[in-house]
Amino acid sequence: MWRFVSTRWSIWVSTVLIGLMWSLAGRLAADPARDSTAEKTQHWSLQPIRRTWVPPVRLSGHWARNGTDAFVARRLDAEAIRPASEASRVTLLRRVTLDLIGLPPEPEDVDQFLNDGRPDAYERAVDRLLASPHFGEKWSRSWLDLCHYADTDGYLTDQLRPVAWRYRAWLVAALNANMPFDRFTIEQIAGDLEPRATTDQRIAAGFLRQTLSDREGGADLEEFRVKQVIDRTEMVGAIWLGLTVGCARCHDHKYDPISQQEFFKLYACMNNADEVNIDAPLPNERQAWARARPVYEARRKTLIDPLRTELEKLQRQWEQRGLHAWKNPGEDAIWDRQWEVLGLVWGGGLGEGQLEGCEIAKLKWSQRTPRQRDDLLDYFLAHGEIVDPGKFKELKLGALWNQLRALKQEFPQATRAPTMRAAQTQRQTYIHERGEFRDRGADVQPGTPGCLPGWQPSHADPRRNLADWLVSDTNPLTARVTVNRMWQELFGRGLVRTTEDFGTRGERPSHPELLDWLASEFVRSGWDVKQLLRSIVTSATYRQSSAPRPELRTRDPQNTLLAKQNALRVPAEMVRDLGLAASGLLYLKMGGPSVRPPQPERVTMEAFGRNDWKPSAAPERYRRGLYTFIIRTAPFAQSATFDAPNPNEICTRRERSNTPLQALTLLNDPVFFEMAQALAERVLRRTAAQAADDIGPAARIDHAFRLCTGRRPRADERRHLLEFLESQQELFAAQPDATRRLITYEFPQATPPHVAAAWTNLCSVLLNLHEFITRD
Repeated sequence: MWRFVSTRWSIWVSTVLIGLMWSLAGRLAADPARDSTAEKTQHWSLQPIRRTWVPPVRLSGHWARNGTDAFVARRLDAEAIRPASEASRVTLLRRVTLDLIGLPPEPEDVDQFLNDGRPDAYERAVDRLLASPHFGEKWSRSWLDLCHYADTDGYLTDQLRPVAWRYRAWLVAALNANMPFDRFTIEQIAGDLEPRATTDQRIAAGFLRQTLSDREGGADLEEFRVKQVIDRTEMVGAIWLGLTVGCARCHDHKYDPISQQEFFKLYACMNNADEVNIDAPLPNERQAWARARPVYEARRKTLIDPLRTELEKLQRQWEQRGLHAWKNPGEDAIWDRQWEVLGLVWGGGLGEGQLEGCEIAKLKWSQRTPRQRDDLLDYFLAHGEIVDPGKFKELKLGALWNQLRALKQEFPQATRAPTMRAAQTQRQTYIHERGEFRDRGADVQPGTPGCLPGWQPSHADPRRNLADWLVSDTNPLTARVTVNRMWQELFGRGLVRTTEDFGTRGERPSHPELLDWLASEFVRSGWDVKQLLRSIVTSATYRQSSAPRPELRTRDPQNTLLAKQNALRVPAEMVRDLGLAASGLLYLKMGGPSVRPPQPERVTMEAFGRNDWKPSAAPERYRRGLYTFIIRTAPFAQSATFDAPNPNEICTRRERSNTPLQALTLLNDPVFFEMAQALAERVLRRTAAQAADDIGPAARIDHAFRLCTGRRPRADERRHLLEFLESQQELFAAQPDATRRLITYEFPQATPPHVAAAWTNLCSVLLNLHEFITRD
């Protein structure tokens, strides 16, 4: 009996003691003074970047080409592992071409490279690729993953964003121009705040417009504005800091030294930025728009002036009722709805920022720009009759609205662009208790996590201060995180594998000194992106063969030591681009609105039953995957099959899979069958034009093989393909009716249908090769 009581007593005492310990730990965790700065910054990624000297190592004497190789070689020396031999010249050219511009080299490019006997032939090829306008297209894709770009809003109704592409066009141009990464950062976070900001700088701030928006009836405008600011805060944390700052939204971060208060300091930097669309005429619109604008404004004034006094009086009454409803929700359901629709319809109907109408209504009339006054007046004429239907009818405001609308259609209008601007009605930021924005905690001021020093506000707007701080000398994370993502693009995995998490739960770098050396070189170069990429792709480490090495299968199965290159399945968009390029269908037009390639109707109908996917006509439908229209609730099916990321979420590294559905898509999808026919027609047309009558199937097979893989087939590969071609010709010759139904392309004259069909199937085989969709 006493033993039982004693045991129960021991358990009770232990439980109490454990509870007291956890309580004390919780109090210490809640005490902002508990940690010294040294304790907060002891994690490796929070330490200042150390510029280390390039180490002298045994292998570097005959293998290393630059500093990158010296760090890799020292690690290999320590493990007594030899690096792999250099890849063949054909493989090397195809690899670097895919990595830098995302397109395969043409056979002529390969021949030119192979015939270039100069010692720096490879470096010259790299420089040519870095100067290509397609460089920006390739490297913008991974950046669009980071900001989860799409052409629709998201959520249930997933409404269209007709000018979202203006930010994508800016991004491609900025990368092609090799904009220094510090300037690239500042313009995307605060380009609209620059003194005398240019249109391009304001469009750059469209980076912050890639968050989801909800314009459904009944949506709480403030709730979804808060969600957007949270998303922007998390984007900054993931893209520039490599930290999971969103984990501190509802409570102090469980692993990293980021408190909930510090999360909302970052949030406060974004909280006083509002969405707005601006007139941003395209080059071909600019002259006509500028010439017509004064005439348009004069004629508009002529229509409005006779009614201006009565009209302004009525509009002021309507605005006052709406503002009263905003300040006193629940008092009048009808006017609550009027205020809500002012935010929702404004965003959908006029293509503006979601809260733009509400924010204009909060301003004094004297504070509004001419464009704001005109826009809100137009909205009032279309929707404000409720304030006084009798007066509306008496003044014939419906007729005035029709006249103004017709006038707008008569004159050329500028294409709009999404951007941000400093809020004209300032908001105080406070902690959201347990993450609930309605539950107000203590007020906070803009700032950054205490574990990262250097926050020195020097601008009036904290958003600009944040941008400066991200690329300041005192922040060690931006350079490390950015360099690591570039390494990931070129090797398939970063020096820090967890590119999204440089915190305590992330992995340590495999080559910490190399990471710091690259980061310091990046900053010393003036944040020169192309110079950094050139340094990496010209290294001996990058040039290694990707052939498997059985001796490393157990010692280094993930190739962490970099004793070879990695063979990588190309990204989703590139799979389609490779097929279009090989077949000759690829349309290389740059910029402009997104296009809709063919896909089954049922895919789009998954998005709230919509059925508005009308395939673009040729040649637009054959543009690069970068320009494919992205619906958040029903992404392009082919891209989703090949592991394109969820456009609703930040993505710092894509998954790479190899599934039966991918194989079936390459084999059976109508788009890939069209590519196979086009490739067959390209091969037959070229050889027919060259030769004449004596070009045999072997020469044609060689040409098709080079278009798909960059190299010539081996003798055994050519033999198998010739045997396949002959068997297919016999098969189709015996089924003339089926053959005629199969072929839908215009082949060169005198090409028998059974020959065209056989070549189509052979080209389909080539488009299904593992080598075709793999970057070796």
